[in-house]
Amino acid sequence: MSIVTVGWSGDRRVCGSLIHIDIKGEKIWIQHDGTEVGVADELVELGVPKSEIVIGYHDPNARKLTEFAVG
Repeated sequence: MSIVTVGWSGDRRVCGSLIHIDIKGEKIWIQHDGTEVGVADELVELGVPKSEIVIGYHDPNARKLTEFAVG
């Protein structure tokens, strides 16, 4: 799932991904997060365990240093 922003900046068309999330097996993979709040934190507040969330835009080695799933 992606949430995309589209519109105009003056006479120039702009389009970009705000959020990109994949469901792979039992995990929620956050591939891109352009929000101020942070999608992972929002999911945790809604009751999703950190062990089921992968921050996919982090290097696999860096994921080991977070409280979230590695993959």
